[in-house]
Amino acid sequence: MPHAPDISTTAATLSDRVYSDLGGRARRSGREVFPLHVGDTYREPIPAARAERQRTSAHPHLHTYAPVHGEPALLDAIVARVKQRAGVTLDREDVQVVAGATSGLAIAASVMLDPGDEVLLPAPFWPLIRGVVASRGAVPVQIPFYTELSDPGFDPEAVLERAVTARTAAIYLNTPNNPTGCVLAPETIEAALRVAKRHDLWVLSDEAYEALCFATDPRPVWTYADAAGRTLVAQTVSKTYGLAGARVGYLHGPHTLMRAVRGAQTFATYCAARPMQVAVSHALRQGDVWVAESRALYADAARATAEALGVPAPEAGTFVFADVSRLLDAAPRDANDADDARDGGPDRHEDARAFLERCADAGVLLSPGGAFGTDYARWVRLCFTAVAPDALARALAVLRPLFRG
Repeated sequence: MPHAPDISTTAATLSDRVYSDLGGRARRSGREVFPLHVGDTYREPIPAARAERQRTSAHPHLHTYAPVHGEPALLDAIVARVKQRAGVTLDREDVQVVAGATSGLAIAASVMLDPGDEVLLPAPFWPLIRGVVASRGAVPVQIPFYTELSDPGFDPEAVLERAVTARTAAIYLNTPNNPTGCVLAPETIEAALRVAKRHDLWVLSDEAYEALCFATDPRPVWTYADAAGRTLVAQTVSKTYGLAGARVGYLHGPHTLMRAVRGAQTFATYCAARPMQVAVSHALRQGDVWVAESRALYADAARATAEALGVPAPEAGTFVFADVSRLLDAAPRDANDADDARDGGPDRHEDARAFLERCADAGVLLSPGGAFGTDYARWVRLCFTAVAPDALARALAVLRPLFRG
C-alpha cells in the first residue's frame, strides 16, 4: 500500500516516453529532423472534418457536454460505416463513442479484467496496450507471434495455447498489426479464436488500420463465428481519416459488455469532445475518396521505404518494422557474453540504442523495437506517413547507407 510520497506499483511501471527520448539529440545535430518515430500522417483531413469548420451557428450547444453514449449523428455514421465495411447492421446500443481508442481500450480493460488477470499479447504489439493492461493491475503476457508467422514450424494455435493459464482472461489481436503491417490470415484468426472459445476468453480486436490494407480487404475478426459474444472491437479515426488530434474513437461488442463499458466511461472521461464528434461524423460520411487516396499514397510510401531499407514491404498500415541485429556493434558486457561473441552468437544484452543514436545524429528519429515487446530490442520501427513524400525521400536518403551497413 503506497503512502506519500510513494506512488502505486502499477503506476510505477508506466512512462510518458513510450518510444524514444532521442528528439533532443536529433535537434542538436543541426540537420533537418525527420520525426518518423510516432505514427501520424502529413495529410490534412477532409475540409468538413477540420476543427475550424465546426461552428455553433450550425450546431447549437456545440460546446456543452455530449451524451455519454455519443452524438446521435456520429452513432448513426458509425453504424452506417460498419454496415458498409462488414455488411452487418449494429444495434446503436452496442456502439460506444470514446475519447480515442487508447481511452476506449483502457475503459474496456476496466470492465473485462480484474487485478492479477493475464492478457495474451501476441508480439510485437502496439506499445500502449501493455500499459493499458498493466494499469489495470493485470499481467501482459508477451508472445512472439507476428514476426514468426512465416516460419514453417510455427503453430499459432499451439503457441497461444501454451501461454494460457488459469489466470488468462483475454487475448489482444491487432490486424493489420502495428508495427509489422502484417494482416493475419483467416486460418490464423480462426486458430486464435479457437483458443479463446476453448478457455472462455475475451477477445480485444484492435482494428485501427483495417482501412489501410494495400492489396487485400480482409474479413474483420469480430465477424468470425467463434468471435460471437466474446469480442470487443476498438476503432479510431486517427489513422484512417487523419484525425489523431480529434481524440475520438469507438467501440462495439456484445450488449451486456457495452452497457458496462458505458457505465465505466461515465466515471473516466464521461464523453468525447462534442465539436470533434461532429467533425468525425462528417469524416465517416464524406471521407471515402480521401481514404482511398491516402491508401494509395501510403502504399507508395511503404514500397519506397522498404526498398530503401532493404526489408520486405508491409501489407498494410503506416509502419516498417526492421530487424537491425546485423547492424549493431558487438559489445560484450560480461564473461558469458564474451564467450557468446567468440562462439559467433549474439550479445543478448545489446539493443538498438546505438543504432538509433546514429540515426538521430543524422536527423532521423525512429522508434526502438523494445517498445513493441521485450523480444524486439534489436528491431526498430519507422512511420512512413509522418512526413510528406518529398521529406520522406530525403529521410530515406539519409537512412539508406545506415541500413545497408
